[in-house]
Amino acid sequence: MKKMSVKTVVAIGIGAALFFVLGRFVAIPVPFVPNTTFSLQYGILGLFAALFGPIAGMLIGFIGHTLIDLSWGSPWWSWIIASTCFGLMVGLFTRKLDLESGSFGKKEILTFNLAQIASHAISWLVIALALDMAIYAEPFAKVLTQGITATILNSIATGVVGTLLIMAYAKTRTKKGSLNKE
Repeated sequence: MKKMSVKTVVAIGIGAALFFVLGRFVAIPVPFVPNTTFSLQYGILGLFAALFGPIAGMLIGFIGHTLIDLSWGSPWWSWIIASTCFGLMVGLFTRKLDLESGSFGKKEILTFNLAQIASHAISWLVIALALDMAIYAEPFAKVLTQGITATILNSIATGVVGTLLIMAYAKTRTKKGSLNKE
C-alpha cells in the first residue's frame, strides 16, 4: 500500500474541518422534507476528492459528516456512510483529471459534474436509502423523498461550488507548454 503524503494528510484535516463548518453552520434546512438540508459542503468535498483522490475524499466525508452529527447529538450512520461513499466515488471517477496542469475546460467540467451527479445519486438514492431502512427501519416513502431531495440539492451545490472552486484552483496552476525558453 502506498504511503499517504503529508500534503494529503493535511488536506484531509482541512477538508474535514471545512466540511464540518459548512455542514454545521451554513446548511439550509429544506422546509418540506424532514432532516434534509441544502448543503454547500459537498462542493468542498468534490474539490478535495478531485484534487487528492478517493481515499482523501472518503476520509473527509466520513470525518466531516461524523463531526456534524456528533455536534447535533448522535451520528446517523446511514448518511455518514453515504457521504463517505460520495467522497470515495468522486475521487475515483475524477482521477483521470489532471488539475495540477491547470486544465479545467469544458470536457473536464463535464467529467467532474457527471461524476458528482452519479456519485450523489448512488449515495443518496441507493446507499442512504437502503441503510436508513435496514438500520433505522425508516419508511420507504420518507427516505425516497429525502434521497431525491438530497441528490438534487447536493448535485446543484457541488455543481456550482465545486466547479467554481476547481476552476479557480486550475487558474493558479501553470498550464503545460505555457512557459517558453528564451
